[in-house]
Parts: sequence; C-alpha cells; structure tokens
Amino acid sequence: MSDQELKEKSIFYRELTLKIITAANAGHTGGDLSCIDILNVLYNRILNVAPDRMNDPNRDRYVQSKGHAAEALYAILTERGFMPESWSERVGLYLSPVAGHPTRKIAGVEQSTGALGHGLSIAVGMAIAGKLDNRNYRVFCLMGDGELAEGSIWEASMAAAHYQLDNLIAIVDRNRLQISGSTEDVMSLEPLKEKFEAFGFSVREVDGNDTDALLAVFQAVPFEKGKPSLVLANTIKGKGISYMENQAKWHHGVPSEDQLQQALREFKAEREAL
Repeated sequence: MSDQELKEKSIFYRELTLKIITAANAGHTGGDLSCIDILNVLYNRILNVAPDRMNDPNRDRYVQSKGHAAEALYAILTERGFMPESWSERVGLYLSPVAGHPTRKIAGVEQSTGALGHGLSIAVGMAIAGKLDNRNYRVFCLMGDGELAEGSIWEASMAAAHYQLDNLIAIVDRNRLQISGSTEDVMSLEPLKEKFEAFGFSVREVDGNDTDALLAVFQAVPFEKGKPSLVLANTIKGKGISYMENQAKWHHGVPSEDQLQQALREFKAEREAL
C-alpha cells in the first residue's frame, strides 16, 4: 500500500467508523476519530499479523487499552478481514459478539479491554512472555491520555523499564480531552514526555494524525536497545469532522442524519483534496 493509499484509507475508516456508530446509536466518536490514523498505519504497514495467523506464536500483539474506542478498531478489523462485515452492523445488540468494548470473541482482539488503565499491564505481561520464550514478536499498546491518571499505568511502566522490554511499544493518543473536559483540568499530565522518560521509556513525539510521520516513527522502534518505546501521538479529538474537532461533548455521541451527511461531505472533500 502506497503512502497516498494509506491517507485515503484513513478517510475510509473514518467514514466506516461513523456509520458503525450511527447504526449502533452509540459510540465514543471523538476518541475513535482521533486514533484512526494510528490504527491505520499499524494494521496496514507495521503489525506482523493476519486473520489466518492469529495462532502464530511469532505474530505481533496489539492491545487497545482505550477500549471505549472500539468502533475505530472494528472498522479496521472488518476491512482487514478479521471479522465479518455483517458484524459491524450488530455492535451493542443483545447477544452480539461485537460489544461496546473489544472482547476476545472477535478474531484479532488479543485481550478484552475497557477497564481503563489495565491495557499496559497486559501488554507488559505479553512482552515479558516474548522475552522468556525467545520470541521476536512485538507488543503495541494504545492508551488514551485520560486513562493516564490510573496508577496501574505507572506501575506497568516501572515494570517495563525494569525488565528492559524493548519489544514493547506503548502509544498515547494525546488528544487532550476526556469525558469531563480537558485532561489538564481534570488531572494535569504535563510534562508528559519527561514523566515517561523518568519511568524508563525512550520517547518520541509525533503528529498522531499524520500517516507519513506515524509510519516513520513506528518503523524506528525500538528507539533504544534495552528500553521500552513510547510514542506520544498528538492528535485531534473528532479529527476530520469540523463540528466535532476539539469538542469534549463529542467524547461520546451519535450524529443526527444532517450531521452525518455533513461529515460525509467533508470526508468527500478531503479525499478530493489529496
């Protein structure tokens, strides 16, 4: 897939994510849209994983700690063939395997997530197992910045550095908004880069909505031998839809029919401008 096609794929995933949310009449829209480019680059250019190789012990692992952004993950897993296309229309329905947070009932989901702050601990365990088993797989873990207020994130970070897990790549979707407002108002995180460095990570900052920049930074992992890597991805909540961007009220929400059509028009214009 070319760099141009990768950019086009992000627009497609945003469209599909919005359609999934609309069909389900529920979804964490803003955080879904902020992390689309990260998921796009990982699944289309970086991760050594495929639907028919989920039992391969050398496959890369992906853990979505910010499990509430499930719709974005479902869009990618559907398009990449990990789950049937029809399932994307059953999100949140009674007895549906496709819940409001990712579960292991879906091929491609390594671990059920959604209890914020737990994903990094799980990823650390997977990375330790890889080292003990002399496997060459890597573990990628996507966190939301709001969940960094959980103490378990920092306990896991200490363990990652202590065990020199250079097969671990932690990613922070730094959109600076959470359900109750600005992260800096709710629980100040800055200086975030320096905090992770103090906990033993090698850190790179990147525009998390720029597929070219993301590709370059992910291709450079591990950043330092013997250290876990941390990608601090600066993103825009609600990315790609003018009335949603940087709006905390769109942490969770379903667009009306008029709002959906406006979003689709904006996606069309963005695609034509590429």
